[in-house]
Amino acid sequence: VSDASGCSMIALLHTGAAKFPQNLLPRARQAVCSLLPACVLKGYGSIVSRKLASHGFGASMAAMSSFPPQRYHYFLVLDFEATCDKPQIHPQEIIEFPILKLNGRTMEIESTFHMYVQPVVHPQLTPFCTELTGIIQGMVDGQPSLQQVLERVDEWMAKEGLLDPSVKSIFVTCGDWDLKVMLPGQCQYLGLPVADYFKQWINLKKAYSFAMGSWPKNGLLDMNKGLNLQHIGRPHSGIGEC
Repeated sequence: VSDASGCSMIALLHTGAAKFPQNLLPRARQAVCSLLPACVLKGYGSIVSRKLASHGFGASMAAMSSFPPQRYHYFLVLDFEATCDKPQIHPQEIIEFPILKLNGRTMEIESTFHMYVQPVVHPQLTPFCTELTGIIQGMVDGQPSLQQVLERVDEWMAKEGLLDPSVKSIFVTCGDWDLKVMLPGQCQYLGLPVADYFKQWINLKKAYSFAMGSWPKNGLLDMNKGLNLQHIGRPHSGIGEC
């Protein structure tokens, strides 16, 4: 995140204002949005506002609609779903490729990229995979290959102005698996290049552990619980978790 001190505000919401050093309050107010990508599920802004107000900050929806300058103009929230089974199959292949373009100033979702991907090494989804992700065979049959989807991602990035050198954007993931393991691993297997914009990201688990002092073993579900937020949507749905 652009300023790790922003985690202090999230910690404040969890522990109570009385435990927060008064001399850090101005800085915490200014850095509040540093961790807000963790709360990208719709409706969370009002929850945060109510919590701030309950601690005497007098925050309102109007105040929360404008954020201090960020290092990044856009946060690109990403969460892959892939072929899977027990025991695990190899290689895993991406079958859902969602990205939310989040404005770094307003924290509003401005655009969505979402495609299902046809697996080629193990084209038949396992019952375990369907039960876990909710993705059925008909949702991937006849869909573009990973190479074609990556080409469309690049077209979307260009259309959204994200390839402009003057526009700063960064991917946001719940863990390092998506962009450190899954995408580069499958691209290596298929002999595909990995675009430079996929080589840097914000890991929300690390930001959360800094703020809360504990590692979220169960990922997004643990982070929502720790921040008193209700999970919206189906767990293990790529677009839902984004």
